[in-house]
Amino acid sequence: MAEHQHQHQPQHGTNGFKSLLPEKGPSRSQVLAVVTLFPVGAILLTLSGLTLAGSVIGLALTTPVFVIFSPVLVPAALTICLAVTGFVASGAFGLTALSSLSWTVNYLRGARTAVPEQLDHAKRRMMETAGQMGQRTKEMGQGIQSKTHEGGRT
Repeated sequence: MAEHQHQHQPQHGTNGFKSLLPEKGPSRSQVLAVVTLFPVGAILLTLSGLTLAGSVIGLALTTPVFVIFSPVLVPAALTICLAVTGFVASGAFGLTALSSLSWTVNYLRGARTAVPEQLDHAKRRMMETAGQMGQRTKEMGQGIQSKTHEGGRT
């Protein structure tokens, strides 16, 4: 009876661990990739740590300067932001005005006939598409109806 219980117990040891590992090792290209990329990753991680340390030191050194000169820097920053916003808005309004003027000139010159032609073409395409969809819907309905009649007969 003791032998019978011993046979059903899971085996612990090297055979149990070997079943968890892959049967063959990594390929040469995988080993080469790890050997190549590990130093690159370490170098990049070191550089990012140095950059973080430099940023923290720079912030610690410049914070008192910003606090001392904040009565001058804050209004200057606001003025620069407002000026940039004004230039951008002015450019956008200018482009809008030029495009509106261009459309008006083209409309008055006689290009107005092109717009109704485009609308007529779009209407025709929509009507064709609607007709095609209607035909497909009708065919689908007939197909479903024929299948239900066949299902009722069997």
